[in-house]
Amino acid sequence: MNNIINQYLIKHFFKIIFNTILIFLSLGVILNLFEEIEFFKNLNLPFALPFILSISYVPTLIIELLPFIIFLSSMFYFLHLKSTKDLLSVKVFGYSNLRIILILAFFSFFIGVIALIVVNPITSILIKYYETEKALYSKDVDHLVSINKNGVWIKEIDEYGYKIINANKLEKNVLKDVSIYVFKNNHKLLKRIESTTALIDSNPWQMKDVYIYDVENSNSSFIENYEFTSSNVLEKINSLYKNLNTISFLNLVSNYSKLNKKGYSKKILDEKINRFITLPFFLFLMVVLAAIFTIGTLKDRQNFYYVLISILTCIIVYYFKDLSIALGKTERINLILSIWMPVMAIGLICSIGVIQINEK
Repeated sequence: MNNIINQYLIKHFFKIIFNTILIFLSLGVILNLFEEIEFFKNLNLPFALPFILSISYVPTLIIELLPFIIFLSSMFYFLHLKSTKDLLSVKVFGYSNLRIILILAFFSFFIGVIALIVVNPITSILIKYYETEKALYSKDVDHLVSINKNGVWIKEIDEYGYKIINANKLEKNVLKDVSIYVFKNNHKLLKRIESTTALIDSNPWQMKDVYIYDVENSNSSFIENYEFTSSNVLEKINSLYKNLNTISFLNLVSNYSKLNKKGYSKKILDEKINRFITLPFFLFLMVVLAAIFTIGTLKDRQNFYYVLISILTCIIVYYFKDLSIALGKTERINLILSIWMPVMAIGLICSIGVIQINEK
């Protein structure tokens, strides 16, 4: 009998979560579609491309919003249990408020683990596709920089053609083992530039021990010091290292040392890994928090009250997380502590609330 009741609770809870995710996904695709259409409005391209790019981008956003999706789903589900008297029926079989909450909370924790292990690798592939495809049509150089396990890749476009720049890694303000390919607009290779190092904290770049292979004239030359004009400098390239959405959680963990050697700082990697790990715990606590606001009170209230509580709670949690991480990044507090501090704070509130709920 217990298994049947557990399955009943989880099945209906999952249906509400699934429907909520579909709603968020649909709204996200529609809203992002307007942005993509605006981006491609001057290009003669089929409508399918902006639509596909929107579908590729939004799943990553859904992962980030998952705690709030779980919270809203839990609010709706607990209200449904109360209004249909199912909560009372379940209690007849010996289920306490705490037991019901823990069943759903641990199920949400399981969803968070699945999101990290199964869903996140897919969303990282999709966001990488999004960045790559958009780079092909972008005139903004910021969209044409890629950082992966093969090093740093930069594409620069000007009125005469374009340049493909590859470096093995970035150490502080120096690119190591640099190769630059210069093309005409008709994709004809003009020359290849090879250098051991390139100082990129200012423009032009200061390159050392440079070999220039002139493909058009079939000759080569060696220059000890060479200046290369680029629209990318250290500040722009470093900003790309902060976006780790194209790398999955499993990839971050398994390739931690490789990514660190390629230029990603341990601080950024540790921050992203810990933010991933907090996801299942956030989902767990959001279910408990929703229960405190719904089945934690015996009074019947208007739906407007619950809508208002839901919106205010989501806003407070969102900005509390941002504030905490901002304090960590500015080194006011330890960065790892700043990531876990919202979890601990919400956990403390939930632990007090659960004691009161279980007494009712």
